[in-house]
Amino acid sequence: MSAVDEELFRVIADGAEVESPLWAESLRPEARREPEPVFSRLVPDERFVLGLETIYEGYLLHYGRPRLFDPPDDDVALLLGDALLAHGLVRIAETGATGAVADLGELLALCAQGRADGLDGDGAAWAATAALLDRGGLDDARQALRLERDPAPLEHLARATVGDGRVDEALAAHSARLR
Repeated sequence: MSAVDEELFRVIADGAEVESPLWAESLRPEARREPEPVFSRLVPDERFVLGLETIYEGYLLHYGRPRLFDPPDDDVALLLGDALLAHGLVRIAETGATGAVADLGELLALCAQGRADGLDGDGAAWAATAALLDRGGLDDARQALRLERDPAPLEHLARATVGDGRVDEALAAHSARLR
């Protein structure tokens, strides 16, 4: 774990702690936090790293095992997850990259649809979105997941953009965090 990674997660935790006493109570003690980046290592532009990991932590509060938080119940987990999703999107919007905001909105919609339908493919969607964030080129692959329930085109895009090894690491870390 690098000092940069630790600082990244410290910013996420500190922001939540300042925002709400309920979020502060939901933070794990520092020694039990798992400040492990998953998809931000695939992002081509450092401006998006904090926002992406904030959004991903919110996603984990909804669907997996979060790295920084241990909410007392499902209601707090849902609310905190929503707050982190919103904060992450704000952080991305502050960069001025409207394409990145749109990409992440599409990602969250795809993942919500997949979860509602009980489908796999969210890892490929996260990996491709991270690798191509604000670069375009995701529309056809998203359609394959949305309409044909096929995550392979998204995974292929991610692998072609950042390489098999990095995608394999991200997908393994993601899979380990899901419920």
